[in-house]
Amino acid sequence: MAETDKDDLVSLLEDTDGKIDIPEIMPLLPVRDVVIFTDMVLPLFIGRERSVKAVDKSMGGDRLLFLSTQKDPSIEDPKPDDIYRVGTICRILRILKLPDGHFKVLVQGLEKGRIKRYTAKKFFYNVKVEAFKDAPFENIELEHQALMRNIRENCEKILTIRGEYSSEIGILLDEIEHPGKLADLVSSNLKLKIDEAQGLLEIADPVQRLHKVNDYLTREVELSMMQAKIQSNVRDEISKSQRDYFLREQLRAINKELGEFDDKGEEVGEYKKLIKKAKLPKEAATEADKQLRRLEQMHPDSSEASVIRTYLDWILELPWSKLTKDKIDIQGAQKTLDKHHYGLEKIKDRILEYLSVRKLNPNKKGQILCFAGPPGVGKTSLGQAIAKAMNRKFFRVSLGGIRDEAEIRGHRRTYIGAMPGRILQGLKQCGSSNPVFMMDEIDKIGSDFRGDPSSALLEALDPEQNTNFSDHYLNLSYDLSNVMFILTANMIDTIPSALLDRMEVIHLSGYTLEEKYAIAETFLLPRQIKENGLNKKNISISQGALQQIIEEHTCESGLRNLERELGTICRKLARRIAEKEKGPFQITKTNLPKFLGPSKYLPEMDQEESQVGLSTGLAWTSVGGEVLYIEATLLEGKGDLIITGQIGEVMQESARAAVTYARAHRKDFGIKKDFFENLDIHIHVPAGAIPKDGPSAGISMATALISAITNRPVDTEVAMTGEITLRGRVLPIGGLREKSLGALRAGIKKIIIPEKNRNELSEIPKNVKRKIKFFPVSTIDEVIAIALGDKIKAPAPLKTKKTIKAPKTSKANKSK
Repeated sequence: MAETDKDDLVSLLEDTDGKIDIPEIMPLLPVRDVVIFTDMVLPLFIGRERSVKAVDKSMGGDRLLFLSTQKDPSIEDPKPDDIYRVGTICRILRILKLPDGHFKVLVQGLEKGRIKRYTAKKFFYNVKVEAFKDAPFENIELEHQALMRNIRENCEKILTIRGEYSSEIGILLDEIEHPGKLADLVSSNLKLKIDEAQGLLEIADPVQRLHKVNDYLTREVELSMMQAKIQSNVRDEISKSQRDYFLREQLRAINKELGEFDDKGEEVGEYKKLIKKAKLPKEAATEADKQLRRLEQMHPDSSEASVIRTYLDWILELPWSKLTKDKIDIQGAQKTLDKHHYGLEKIKDRILEYLSVRKLNPNKKGQILCFAGPPGVGKTSLGQAIAKAMNRKFFRVSLGGIRDEAEIRGHRRTYIGAMPGRILQGLKQCGSSNPVFMMDEIDKIGSDFRGDPSSALLEALDPEQNTNFSDHYLNLSYDLSNVMFILTANMIDTIPSALLDRMEVIHLSGYTLEEKYAIAETFLLPRQIKENGLNKKNISISQGALQQIIEEHTCESGLRNLERELGTICRKLARRIAEKEKGPFQITKTNLPKFLGPSKYLPEMDQEESQVGLSTGLAWTSVGGEVLYIEATLLEGKGDLIITGQIGEVMQESARAAVTYARAHRKDFGIKKDFFENLDIHIHVPAGAIPKDGPSAGISMATALISAITNRPVDTEVAMTGEITLRGRVLPIGGLREKSLGALRAGIKKIIIPEKNRNELSEIPKNVKRKIKFFPVSTIDEVIAIALGDKIKAPAPLKTKKTIKAPKTSKANKSK
């Protein structure tokens, strides 16, 4: 449609001053958020399909439309019952078609009308309209003149306050003598609600309508004066940072004068509903009601109000009484554990025992479990498997490096940015009060001037106390007795004794070579093939190649480096496939160096032949068992003892005890009396950049020293561990299983252990005992006899039952 030019618009306006033939039937245009009065000129945007068709119909004829307001502006496609029956007959003065197909039209109200009936409803509404004329009005009485003058004066007041008054407006108001015309003019310029404006439109009596307009106008004057008063009171203090505050104060004052409900009341009402719905404990509900009453009395924009809102949100979002239902199936739990973890039979048995007790006695207070072992042995994944077996939610938090007590118990609300501790944060995130809550790296918690987090954990991890756990932020008692806490650590030596006393420690020492092979074949390799976009048909790794990867490219208790090496192979093959090289690809011991390079670790000993003054000890570290070489040599001097290798005080004392023992038993070794007076003794532990300490290297130092004194080589296949005394007794040590696995990785065939550790051999895997001979000893004399090759004095090794070698497994959950 073409846009109406300026001359046509002038002619249209002139036509409206005369009589217009208004048809009975015309298109209906429902409008939203506005009521059209007579003589009112208003632009409208037309976008709804029915409305566009109604405008098209009107432009094809006499340009007349019947405009009526919707009762509910949110309805997109109003029905006849959703539209007021009284509206205004309007004429389209100008129309502009927008690029998106919508219209912008300029309409003028001609006269009021009422819908008698709808004649068409399919594409747009066509209605039959009857005139809605004002009641006859003949003489203007004195009262009417006073009312009209009052309306004119109020209009001038409002416009003057707003700074919009001009002499032309005053002349226009004075020229209108008809009460109905004046009422319609003022109504069209008042900011009225839809129902108020529609009510004015439906009043046929001009005088009555004028009275109603006067009431609304008087209210508007009072509001404008109140607005001016607010502006006057705050104008001197307002600044750029106070502008938002001023606008809210203005809105509050207006709502107060109108008696309308404000946002603050809605907020308080919403909090009351949430508190009632949350089913809080009595103490928490009392505190929430108390804080809500404080919030009611505060200004909504004050900083304290914001703190209270955050506090109430935390109280309402915590799962006080929400519990997930345990579904404990022992057989199903065992299948889940076997599916995700190979071996670890003792640990699995302990977990199943725990689940069995929970099934028989759900109210039993939870035991705190602590998985201790080197990295990569599956401590975290065990916790996830437990949560899955119990149908509970799982949450993990790392405590490594935490030094602030507030990380556990939360901050006081007086601090800016205060929030609850990590325990309550985890429960909120889970949405349940009985999750499996794993705390990783419990052995790496620190402490400083801000407090001791390990002491804060005492309350949370004690089944006798955690029913009333108190967080500094909430300052309320929270029941943690339903939470299953699982802790992990690499070493338990650094865990405070009071905290260690509250948990049951389950040691995960690491995997043997056979277990690593089965896990790599069953779990790690298929996972890396999938993650790197390969197909099982395109890649195969021979048994010898996989065994070589385990023995010569990794040296660890866990499996992380092994999985990295397998991932390296898969990535290289993925590149070949991406470069359109055809498979399948076979990885063997021959071509393995092309993928992983030369061997990083050798399973044999560093020295091929036995040497004088060099013994092999065993150490227990946070990453598992390792071999520890100790060197001793004699040189001319004055009988001094030199100790190097960055060793701690305990190992230095062991070295001194070994020297004292050697000097006290010089006759047994055929040494002259003045032998030690002219020689210095130098004991060195290689890898000097690594700190070392512990008592279990005592017999290793004594063996290296006696070997150097007697000039007899130490058997390279023998490793030893044990603490020495001045009288030559061998005292028990810890970590025998871990040390045995470390010795096996290093190619050791004989291990000397203290006699009092004999009973721990039952915990050693059978395949380790098949490959390594264990020699329990009570004195250093027995150690020297074994290590230096004295077959007469050496005790016989322990005999192990001959077992049949286990076949290779293709599934992790296959029984032994």
